[in-house]
This record gives sequence, structure tokens and C-alpha cells, in this order.
Amino acid sequence: MLTGPTWSQKLRDEIGQAVIGQDLVIERLLVALLANGHVLLEGMPGLAKTLLVKSLGLALGVQFERIQFTPDLLPSDVVGTMIFSPKDGTFTAHRGPIFANLVLADEINRAPAKVQSALLEGMQERQVTIGGQTHPLPRPFLVMATQYPVEQEGTYPLPEAQTDRFLFKLLVEYPSADEEALMLSRWGQVTRSPVLQPVSSPEELLGLRTAVDKIHIAPAIEAYILSLVRGTRALTVADDRGYRLLTFGASPRASLALYTASRALAWLRGNDFVSPSLVQELAPDVLRHRIALTYEAEAAEQSADKVISKVIEKTPVPSL
Repeated sequence: MLTGPTWSQKLRDEIGQAVIGQDLVIERLLVALLANGHVLLEGMPGLAKTLLVKSLGLALGVQFERIQFTPDLLPSDVVGTMIFSPKDGTFTAHRGPIFANLVLADEINRAPAKVQSALLEGMQERQVTIGGQTHPLPRPFLVMATQYPVEQEGTYPLPEAQTDRFLFKLLVEYPSADEEALMLSRWGQVTRSPVLQPVSSPEELLGLRTAVDKIHIAPAIEAYILSLVRGTRALTVADDRGYRLLTFGASPRASLALYTASRALAWLRGNDFVSPSLVQELAPDVLRHRIALTYEAEAAEQSADKVISKVIEKTPVPSL
């Protein structure tokens, strides 16, 4: 029986031929695959976000498609459209790039909301509608989107209803000095580029999800997850001074995301149960895009991660 650490290591070794560092991000992407959740990657240009997702698709041996989001992109460019055949006078469905196992929505915030929303049905129901007909998407199906944190000109912020459908929002940081030096020595020659080989398969991934479902999660941990998520909603109520931190807290989808992701991370690390520390570790990635700071909180130099840290500190930790 394939164990979590073994499966994780073989994928890490293959991805590591193309991507140096970003160990935590890679682990979270593997968790998302096991938990059947989508991922939003945010970071500055040149941090290998696109390369990382592409390398993951190659190592998994799944069908990979990249969609470059631009202001002139149309919804039909994502999901497909109906094509008329003059010979027999009929319309046939032409499937778009969303019909893949792993879809990279590159720079998703550069396209307007009508294009962003073209992904909604696929992300939620794992199906798309073209010309009134519903077409199921392949299994597994995951969307991994990238965006930059600082650019505002020519960008369109994601609606809250869409960001809530991402299991994680991951912050991609700069590599360390040693990692960047290794990049220079390994890829300083323009004639050298890594060639990745599949070390897993879609069928294997789907089978591993049944092992994740067997991970034990105690009732006390379930209550702890609910307390953390509901703790963000409590911050939408003004205190005695009339001050509140959040305009809205995390939705029930956040509770489900934290529940499934915790079980997936436990299996990936070789554990057969979920501990409070795993829940605390995943909470920022699950919650940071599901809460909204008030103007007062932003003026006080608060951030989503700082607020989540306060919620974790104030929530009693169950003893197992």
C-alpha cells in the first residue's frame, strides 16, 4: 500500500528537477490534489508559479492546460462554444481548454468578471454547459490560478463568491540565497532545460483519496475547526468602542475545506489522525481569502494573517 510520505517524496523529487525550493507550497498543492480542492497562488513575477503548476501536471501524468487570462479573453475561450456545420446544418460542441485534469488560470485577475465566472460551474459542479448541454469534466479536475499582489492597473479583483471556491490561497515567497545560487549554477546555461517524467497517474490519485477518507478526526477536532471558523465571524461585530476588524467572516465552505485539508495533510505526513497542530498550520491558507478587513483594520496595519493568528490564539485548543 502506497503511503503518504512515499507518494509525496516521489513527486517532490521529480518536481525538484525543474523547481528549486518552495517546499511548503508544493506540499500544499499535493494536499489540494488529495482534498479535491482548487488553489489560488499569489506572488511576485518570476517566482516560478506557472512552472510549478506545469511541473506538477507533468509529474502526475495528467492532462494539463494553461489559459492565459487577458482583458480581451471571452468565456467561450475557456469553456468552448457551438460550431455550425454547413454540410448538415447542425451545431456541435467545441470543447475549450477547461476540459483537462489540471487547468492553470494564469494571471486570472487580468480578465473581467464575466470571464472569471466562466470557471465557476466547473470549479463547483465539475461540469460545464455549452449550448444548453451539460458536459462532465474529466476526473480528477483541479483549477490552479495565479495572480500578482501589487498590480492594480488593468486588473479585475476576483469576486468573493469565486475566491471562496478555492481551497487554499497560497503566498509564494522569494527563494533563499542558497536556493537562488543553485538556480544560477543549474540553469545558467540556455541550452539546458529539465525534462520531467510521470511518476504518478490520475487513477492513482483518485485511489489515494479513499485512503485520505479513512483518516480519523476526533469530535473534539471537529469542534475546534468550527470554533476557528466561527471565531472569524465574531470579529464582524463591533466592540464597546464601535471598532470591528472584519466586514465578513469565513463561510461554511471554509469549515469543510479545513476539515478535508487537515485529513489530507495528516495522510501525506504518515499520520492516521488529525491533530490540533495540523489544523492550526492550515488555517491561514484556508481562511486568508475568505475574510475581509474593514477600513479601520487596514488603517491600523492589520492583515488577514494577523487576524487569523489572533483567532487561533484566542480559541481553546482541545486535548487529545
